[in-house]
Amino acid sequence: MDDQHGSGPHVADAFGGSFDDLSPAQPIENPGPGFLPTHGIRSTYDREIGEIKDNVLRMGSLVESQIHAAIDALVAHDADAAMKVIIDDRLINELPRKATAMIAAVIATQNPVARDLRYLLTLDHVSYELERMGDHAGSVAKQARKLAPYAPLKDYVLLPQLGEKVAELTGGIVRALVDVDEVEARRVAALDDAVDDLYHRIFDEVLDLMREDPANVDAGARILFASHYLERIGDRVTNVAEDIVFLASGEVEDLNP
Repeated sequence: MDDQHGSGPHVADAFGGSFDDLSPAQPIENPGPGFLPTHGIRSTYDREIGEIKDNVLRMGSLVESQIHAAIDALVAHDADAAMKVIIDDRLINELPRKATAMIAAVIATQNPVARDLRYLLTLDHVSYELERMGDHAGSVAKQARKLAPYAPLKDYVLLPQLGEKVAELTGGIVRALVDVDEVEARRVAALDDAVDDLYHRIFDEVLDLMREDPANVDAGARILFASHYLERIGDRVTNVAEDIVFLASGEVEDLNP
């Protein structure tokens, strides 16, 4: 995986609101020794963890939408739509910092232990991965914006199909996170092989086109950049799948050896 935090103020204040439009969090197991087992405190604790989870799920939904939007802008030669994806990435960039603040507040005020602590730390790492996936979607949009004025090089080779496959994986891993579904997480991670296969096919075909005609070099290079960013999103989906496996089983496992 890649890189990754009495009573007090309500943790939602650190975020600035809740996310009631998303599915509620699943119940968290009973706290361990040292946590006051009163109904009121536990209810607040569950609500705060639910709000953190909803924040992360919203991030995942936004990232999936950004991938679709970047590919749509590419296919439509729409520089303005591509610019909107680039601008909207700023929203996703803010969410991990807010999620981390919420998680830190829960850890400081509620003293979670065992599985609850693992759950919070995993969500913190997932939010980081999603933020980087959003950055990659924005980078695809930057290439789409540069390509917009020109005729497509062989219909962008297989780049649109790669984008749709990566968006499919992103949506799948977010759904696996909702229920901490280890089986679904493993299934989605296995689909990254199809992403890698598409990426290598694009790479080989674009290189051939560039060799055949030097006029294809500029467009070809931008297609290669965009395909690389999409391939990296697939790798980060696998990282999130590993987080879900860890959350469900407590085991650290490499799903993409």
